[in-house]
Amino acid sequence: MSASAQSTAATPHPRLDEALAALKAKATPFARLSPAEKAKLLRACVETTLAEARAWTTAAVAAKGLSMSAPHAFEEWAAGPMTTVRNVRLFAEMLEEIAKTGKVPLDDARFSLADDGVTQVRVFPNSAMDKALYAGITATVRMEKGLSAADVRAKAGSFYGKKSPEGRVSLVLGAGNVGSIAPMDALYKMFVDGCVCLVKMNPVNEYLEPHYGRSLQPLVDAGYLQFVRGGGEEGAYLCSHALVDDVHITGSDRTHDLIVWGPPGPERDRRKTEHDPLLKKPISSELGCVTPVVIVPGVFSDSELQFTAENVASMVTNNASCNCNAGKMLVTSGAWPQRKDFLGRVRAVLSAQRPRKAYYPGAFDRWKALTAGHDQVEKLGEASEGELPWTLIFGLDSKDASETLFVTEPFCPILSETTLDEAEPARFLAAATTFCNERLWGTLSAVLMIHPKTQSQPGVGDALERTIAELRYGAVGVNVWTGLVYGLVTPPWGAHPTSTPEDIQGGLGWVHNTFMLEGIEKCVLRAPLTASPKPPWFVTHKNAHSVGEKLVEMEAHPSWLKVPAIALGVLKGG
Repeated sequence: MSASAQSTAATPHPRLDEALAALKAKATPFARLSPAEKAKLLRACVETTLAEARAWTTAAVAAKGLSMSAPHAFEEWAAGPMTTVRNVRLFAEMLEEIAKTGKVPLDDARFSLADDGVTQVRVFPNSAMDKALYAGITATVRMEKGLSAADVRAKAGSFYGKKSPEGRVSLVLGAGNVGSIAPMDALYKMFVDGCVCLVKMNPVNEYLEPHYGRSLQPLVDAGYLQFVRGGGEEGAYLCSHALVDDVHITGSDRTHDLIVWGPPGPERDRRKTEHDPLLKKPISSELGCVTPVVIVPGVFSDSELQFTAENVASMVTNNASCNCNAGKMLVTSGAWPQRKDFLGRVRAVLSAQRPRKAYYPGAFDRWKALTAGHDQVEKLGEASEGELPWTLIFGLDSKDASETLFVTEPFCPILSETTLDEAEPARFLAAATTFCNERLWGTLSAVLMIHPKTQSQPGVGDALERTIAELRYGAVGVNVWTGLVYGLVTPPWGAHPTSTPEDIQGGLGWVHNTFMLEGIEKCVLRAPLTASPKPPWFVTHKNAHSVGEKLVEMEAHPSWLKVPAIALGVLKGG
């Protein structure tokens, strides 16, 4: 069955007190370390993370009922040590640049203006190697309205403009679903915000604690980072602890509101109304989303339709669909002639995938509750004990404000579909924007799938750019899963800044963001409609597991000599 939300070895309160006292003593010395000294620590962490990568991945694969010799093992290589070591290396490189010039390097070529006049910063690709490994993929950050390129340059990496900063202790409440979340949240708090960190493991993945400790051992040994275990009781104790200066949480909006506003009831309601939070400390968060995947009606060839179906299915199956950015709500045109063909292809791809272990706490209860009361429910594959079938739910009325699936993130293998009436692409995009912004819960991520020929039609390209600008999501992917916004780490990852503490939606604040940008509105990731060879993160890639470890080594020490072996492994999977 699903994992327990209870810790098997919670750290005792006296030990928590000791850890916080030790971190407090190191807070100001760490804050005042030079960028070069911090970069040196991170360079050492590249080596320790690389050395720990196989053991880390093996543990995660076992915990999720997978196999190191099967393609789906790639997910744990990529979402664990590969992403983490990339984050470590890129922060080291950025700090080395700051050490040379005193500021974040943002040359003119990175800047552009969006159609609505908003300043944009290109953050990916960041190197020739990025271009080679992720051909055609670009990431641009839309800044808050009114910020000029000069403003962006002046604000970036502001912590490193402080002469004698006072140290702070940050509590990171790590998520339990993806292996890189907790360490990368800590890296951001440490090397962008300048805090020392106490990371409380989520009980679901507390088995990773020793792997984190060994991966980031130089930071632990120096006294700037500590990992502890515990459940909700330990989390509450730490949040209210006098030595904790701020909190970052990746998890659910329910946990966030419990911490900030207290238990549900009249007292919570009063606090929200009077803007009187129970937690007076600053808190940042990343809390999930009912991620829409909007399919703009157009004319697709058979191969394009199949690639798009595999793309969407991969957004669903990754990590047993226990991702905050998993594709959850297909938004299609009821008048699109290829709709049934497309849905049939998605169904076929999912049917070919073995059901996964439903490891995340509450998965069975959520699945049962969300599938109840719907007539058009399709269960795909034979689920064994402890597994849940891939599940499609059709027939959702896009005008129904009471539809539970519009406001509840499943965090289990459910993909729903709703239709809009508009057949003309520009009108469909406008309607989809309104539907996503006003009907769906969450402000974290959204995906738009559009054929290039459709985009080139008169008025459609402009409509697409309006949709990108108006969608209230922190990450918008065009023909690409927003999981890559998370994994590339140069882009900022977080919810749209319209979220508030009272209506937290997908959260507040940003992580990753190795350019240390401030004043962010959203990140836009774009990719071609199709790619060849097939990307290794596709669930239909047959050789992805052989590529994972090679990509970890590449991210630790980029080299053109490593490209042929990676390319050969990717080519074998198509």
